[in-house]
Amino acid sequence: DADHLAFDGRGLRARRRALGLRQDEVAALAGVSTRSVHALEAGKATVLLDVVTAVSAALGGDVTLSAGADTAQIPPAPPR
Repeated sequence: DADHLAFDGRGLRARRRALGLRQDEVAALAGVSTRSVHALEAGKATVLLDVVTAVSAALGGDVTLSAGADTAQIPPAPPR
């Protein structure tokens, strides 16, 4: 659908797992619901940008959006 930004949450899921965190732990760090983290990782079209940025920041990453891009992607965070 042209009205929605496609989001691939697999990068966040991989980063969360690499850090050994559960979805509820990430949700607490990001100040969002566990349901929001689950929806984000599943690529749901209804996830809000503030949720994307909060979860990404909690995992040590950032969000890059490009005008005209088909998919928003979260680059992997640098190793700690």
